[in-house]
Amino acid sequence: MTQETGGFAALDLNPNIVAAVLATGYEEPSAIQQQSIPIILAGHDMIGQAQTGTGKTAAFALPILNKIDVSKREPQALILAPTRELALQVATAFETYAKQMPGVNVVAVYGGAPMGPQLRAIRNGAQIVVATPGRLCDHLRRDEKVLSTVQYLVLDEADEMLKLGFMDDLEVIFDAIPATRQTVLFSATLPSSIRSIAERHLREPKHVKIQSKTQTVTAIDQAHLMVHADQKIPAVLRLLEVEEFDALIAFVRTKQATLDLAAALEAKGYKAAALNGDIAQNQRERVIESLKDGRLDIVVATDVAARGLDVPRITHVFNVDMPYDPESYVHRIGRTGRAGRDGRALLLVTPRERRMLQVIERVTGQKVAEARLPNAQAVLDARIKKLTSSLAPLVAEAEATHGELFDRLTADLGCSARALASALLRKATNGQALDLAAVEREQPLVPGVGAPRGERTERSDRGERSDRGDRGDRERRAPLPLAEGRVRCRTALGARDGIAAKNLLGAILNEGGLARDAIGRIQVRDSFSLVELPEDGLEKLLTKLKDTRVAGKQLKLRRYRED
Repeated sequence: MTQETGGFAALDLNPNIVAAVLATGYEEPSAIQQQSIPIILAGHDMIGQAQTGTGKTAAFALPILNKIDVSKREPQALILAPTRELALQVATAFETYAKQMPGVNVVAVYGGAPMGPQLRAIRNGAQIVVATPGRLCDHLRRDEKVLSTVQYLVLDEADEMLKLGFMDDLEVIFDAIPATRQTVLFSATLPSSIRSIAERHLREPKHVKIQSKTQTVTAIDQAHLMVHADQKIPAVLRLLEVEEFDALIAFVRTKQATLDLAAALEAKGYKAAALNGDIAQNQRERVIESLKDGRLDIVVATDVAARGLDVPRITHVFNVDMPYDPESYVHRIGRTGRAGRDGRALLLVTPRERRMLQVIERVTGQKVAEARLPNAQAVLDARIKKLTSSLAPLVAEAEATHGELFDRLTADLGCSARALASALLRKATNGQALDLAAVEREQPLVPGVGAPRGERTERSDRGERSDRGDRGDRERRAPLPLAEGRVRCRTALGARDGIAAKNLLGAILNEGGLARDAIGRIQVRDSFSLVELPEDGLEKLLTKLKDTRVAGKQLKLRRYRED
């Protein structure tokens, strides 16, 4: 037995589980696994603070599998995940680690798939249920006793669950499972809302903390490039010319942007696909499988759609749109550089987003170096290198297999060998520019590259004037009419701070202790936001929210005077 094998064996796990883990290629337990597995095996409740990519799934999956009673055909372990992508990933991990444990059944329970088969799988004896909170509550409304045999509960990425507004659903689930259960909570951060859950629902939990955000991203080569908003797609296409990647995930903010960028990539011959919340679940699963097996090389995704996506092939992450907060940035670039692998992350920054870049650098404790788009010479060199690589394997036997045909063609066409070879190259490269002057004409209009400075400035000014005009219209819009019993409150946080309505909703629900229907409309403007709150008890609520932070900034809600 090797020393690394001894590492897993020394954790007191079932030898069949150890064998299944080693078969996946993992040889030595990570730090979170070394510390968490003995605690969970001993039956203690636990709070684990760890980032994506540290091996936390195996940290709870392996000891739970070790404790499962295969002879009992009933739900014994419940794992809650914030999104269906993460739920599917966790369920797949359990199935992988249980390959040499006959009789263990796992069911993934998530929205976007038929409810009937999921409920039947639970009732038919799946010992491990991996679920999203919302869909699981749908099942509990049909059968409130369906989880009455659960002995082990895991909350994976608990902070993300609360951000997505699942607090009420979690309370329903806590009430539906036995109070004597063992509970394990994993979270990248431990805000007061998470600590409150721990105080109410965990019994003398042990604490494990592994790696800060800074440590999570240090292994990843990071850089940023300054671009104008309307030049992002040309910039991405230019970067792909010179970046040597195996597989890549490109993050954008909107569903439409996933479609636009994926279409542009496909038009250039890349094997690319979009991944967003509007895509049917079976299609989403096919996209991820295609990325894993090499039928796809690039996925363009929104943050939520990519949650839980773990594909070893991913060598690059392109942040085409700036993330809403530093934590999202860390999660995004965590898609690459996993388990000791090399990774590269590039961030496109518009002039207005310089401030958010500084916030990311401050929170992660790392400087994101500035890079420039490759110039025409670099692009030309990369194209010729790729062409050389594609031709190299063919040269050895080409003369023997096609020499006579070449001689005949030169004779029939009455041309030189050089002229015929050039014509064939032109056909093979499909008209791609392979001389410096032609490549220079393709350069996108970005700072320091391409068009003369005056042309760039004129284009930029037009865009910025248009943006300012649009923003002014948004800022001047009159607030919507108020519902009875509600008042409108204002915060200085807005869209330019990377704030979305769901961020404000999650913060107020978690920190204010309100029911979801107590909060009315949330209107996010560019430089501020308006939130409708109950008039009864408002001052007490605002006091409670006094120290609440959203996207790293203080919320500072105040009553809004509309006169």
